[in-house]
Amino acid sequence: MPDSRQPPRITATTSDVWPSGGRHLWPSGGTGAVQSHARGHLVYAATGVLAVHTDRGTSIVPADRIAWTPAGYTHQHRAHGDTDMRIVFLAPSLARLIPDRPAVFLASGLAREVLLALTEQHKYRHDGSTYSRAARSRLLRVLIDELRETQEQPLHLPKPQDDRLQAIARLLSEKPADNASLTELGKTTGASSRTLSRLLRDELGMTFHEWRTQLRIYHALVLLADGHDITQTSHACGWANPSSFIAAFTNVIGTTPGRYRASRQSAVRGSGL
Repeated sequence: MPDSRQPPRITATTSDVWPSGGRHLWPSGGTGAVQSHARGHLVYAATGVLAVHTDRGTSIVPADRIAWTPAGYTHQHRAHGDTDMRIVFLAPSLARLIPDRPAVFLASGLAREVLLALTEQHKYRHDGSTYSRAARSRLLRVLIDELRETQEQPLHLPKPQDDRLQAIARLLSEKPADNASLTELGKTTGASSRTLSRLLRDELGMTFHEWRTQLRIYHALVLLADGHDITQTSHACGWANPSSFIAAFTNVIGTTPGRYRASRQSAVRGSGL
């Protein structure tokens, strides 16, 4: 790509927060404070990839997803790749219409445009064209209706409570390319594969294969956001070849890694960053 088309890098964190929402621009690796809010909030990464950490687990927010954190949940945000994070706070009357736990939703084209519009309105406070309260309420209802029409997406990595599962989660997070079987991993924690499989099913509602795939996709999103190519990413995350990685990524994200990277680059140029 010619240099003239390369977007400028985000070199410092900038924040603009108002009562109904906000916007943070973070360089890759930027991390927010551990905090909680009296109102639940939606977050969207107009560029980059967000990780939303709570005591329930980690929600991954790539290009076409919106994450929900209910009121009162202690959480922390982390940026992977230069990230333009948008925030919309919800009143209790709207929050009750979506889950009372952290969740990730597919961002339809309409939901994305509404959320971006709601988080751009602060630019127009002084020229008379800001949304009226009634107009904002209508936009918020459209946004919630769009989220309710989509299924929750498998991009929330639940945090296991059992000490043995937590130990395995740490091992897999440190080395996502490790292809050790559940039996082999169990030997490091003194638990049988049967016991671990039961714990995964009871605590997380997943098989070991599903859990490890989710964790690897999370790491793949981070690597792609940081500029790694598809072949590098596939090997770093434990797939035997790029074709297997592309198939798994497409199954979870809904698009190929190549199209995903292209859409992110286009979004960055369009955002003016």
